[in-house]
Amino acid sequence: MDIFSRLIYGARLALLVSLLGIVVSGIIGSSLGIMAGFYGGILDTIIMRMVDISLSISLVLIALVLAAVRGPSIDNVLIVICLFLWSRYARLIRGETLLLKSQDFIARARVSGASDLRIMYKHIMPNLANTIIVLATLQIGFVIILEASLSFLGAGVPRPNPAWGLMVADGRELLSSAWWVSLVPTVAIVLTVLSINLLGDWVRDRLDPKQRQI
Repeated sequence: MDIFSRLIYGARLALLVSLLGIVVSGIIGSSLGIMAGFYGGILDTIIMRMVDISLSISLVLIALVLAAVRGPSIDNVLIVICLFLWSRYARLIRGETLLLKSQDFIARARVSGASDLRIMYKHIMPNLANTIIVLATLQIGFVIILEASLSFLGAGVPRPNPAWGLMVADGRELLSSAWWVSLVPTVAIVLTVLSINLLGDWVRDRLDPKQRQI
C-alpha cells in the first residue's frame, strides 16, 4: 500500500512538472519562433543561433551543475526542461510562420492597417494552434522520462518527495529481496509514456487534415 500511495503521488508530481515545463517552454519557444519567421533578417539569425546552442547543450551536465550549486529541486527540473524544449518549438514554429506570412490573408491584414503584433497574434498564432498542441502532447512522455532520469541521478526532485525516479533509485539496494520496489515505478513510467505517446498520435491524426484523409 505504501508503494501504491507513493506511485499515485509520484504520478501527480510527474504530470505537474511535465505540463508546467511544456507550457512555459511552449510559450517562450513559440513566441520566439513567430518573431524569427515573421521578421527574418538579423533577428531570425540570432534566434536560430540560440536554438543551435540550446540543441548542443548537455542536459545531464546542466542538471548536475544546477544540483551542485543549488541542490536538488523541482525548479532545477523545470529549468532543464525549458532549456531543452523551447528550441524545438522555436524551430518548428519558425518554419510554419515562414509559410503563413506569404499567404493572401496576411497581405490583406497589412493593407487594412493591422500592426505587426496584431498580425502575429491574431492571424498567425491561431493557425499554429494545432501544431503547438500536437508537439506539446508528443513531448509529455519525453519530459516524464527526463524528470524521472534526473531524479534517479539525484539532480531532480529532492527527497522525501515521492518521484518515480527516486523510487527506482531507492529500490536498487533491495533488488535481491524486494525487487518490486524498483519494478513497480519502472512499469508505471513505461505505461504512462506509452499511453501519452498513443494519445499524441491520436491528437495528431485528428488535427491534421492530411492524416485524416489517409
